[in-house]
Amino acid sequence: MSFLRSGAALLLAAALSACAGGVIPASPNRPAPARPSTDTAARPKPATPRPTVPTPAVPVVAGDNALGAGLVAGPPIADLLPSGERSRLALQAFRISCPSLLRRNDQSGLTRGADWQQACSAASSWPDTTATEFFSRYFESAQVGDGKAFATGYFEPEIAGSRTQRAGYAVPIYGRPADLIDVDLGQFSDTLKGKTIRGKVTGNTFVPFDTRAQIVEGSLAGRAQIVAWAADPVEFFFLQVQGSGRLRLPDGGIMRIGYETQNGRDYTGIGKLMKDRGLIQAGSMQDIMAYLRANPVEGAAIMDENKSFVFFKELTGAGPLGALGLPVTAEASVAADPRYIPLGAPILLSMDRAEPNGIWIAQDTGGAIKGPNRVDTFWGAGERARAIAGGMAARGSALLLLPIGTVARVTAQSTMMSDGRTPPLR
Repeated sequence: MSFLRSGAALLLAAALSACAGGVIPASPNRPAPARPSTDTAARPKPATPRPTVPTPAVPVVAGDNALGAGLVAGPPIADLLPSGERSRLALQAFRISCPSLLRRNDQSGLTRGADWQQACSAASSWPDTTATEFFSRYFESAQVGDGKAFATGYFEPEIAGSRTQRAGYAVPIYGRPADLIDVDLGQFSDTLKGKTIRGKVTGNTFVPFDTRAQIVEGSLAGRAQIVAWAADPVEFFFLQVQGSGRLRLPDGGIMRIGYETQNGRDYTGIGKLMKDRGLIQAGSMQDIMAYLRANPVEGAAIMDENKSFVFFKELTGAGPLGALGLPVTAEASVAADPRYIPLGAPILLSMDRAEPNGIWIAQDTGGAIKGPNRVDTFWGAGERARAIAGGMAARGSALLLLPIGTVARVTAQSTMMSDGRTPPLR
């Protein structure tokens, strides 16, 4: 799931209700789609977002992370934190993140593993019924950059699938190809540290891996294990966008699959592409799917314009899994850019629609989830999750919740640098 939180970018949910129509009919050789194409995005519940902190954030150092974007202390959080289910779920998700928080190198530059020790120790036995008090006691608020937030949504889709190829199930779901190679460019140059590419070897040359169009046409025959078979190429396309999902098997059972890797090709959001061409008016998932179904030949070509292709593995334990390799929690986990929001940290959203407001835990990442205060909210599985996530496009403000004392330390770093001194950043 960790790669394709870019699903939110694809949806471009500028409109919050969807078009219907263009159903692919069922037949003896093709089951009905796993979800009706007449489903609609959930009607948004409007809300008034909290203003951002007006004090300009001062960069601590130059760079593409939270220190470079600047950090400013936020308001006292005791009166900002909502009680109820969202906070309870956030506490549960935070507990899951704690082992990673304590040992993980924070790309944002804001925290060290030891900073989280006190909160994590307390969280292990803190009662869920008083989750709001937990966050109030152990955290302070901070605003990264201008604090202006944009939230989209993702979910765990359920589509018709089969473990074996049979009538009506003709779309292969591939595992990792044997010849797909990951290259850590940092091994070749210090200037490329943190950058990787994927491809394959042809003769003596390392070349880009097969595109989506080539894979759909069968280029992976004999080169990759087929994990399962899907019934509907459109539904499977969106399962790839989400990064994990459930297959509803012919016998009524469920097979869960999760992201294993990707072909290394750039991701193209077809929602924007279709809107720019005047093919659709809205940008919700439901609107896009309706057009693809109503125009199957053109729709297949449009999907192929996104050269990215995701490979899956069967999930047999808890899941779906986020970028930390840990299960994400419905209505509590968000994907974020780890350069600006430490993975595992709480974030408080106040948006112009009520559904995403409250505390979330950053436990995932995504190809299109870039920059400060950009999040993709996870809504779980089922019709409600699909309806909310498919039309989620909320704007407002975000506050990062950090262990008490973090803002003072980062501010002290900034002050020392302004005085011409060079403090350690860690």
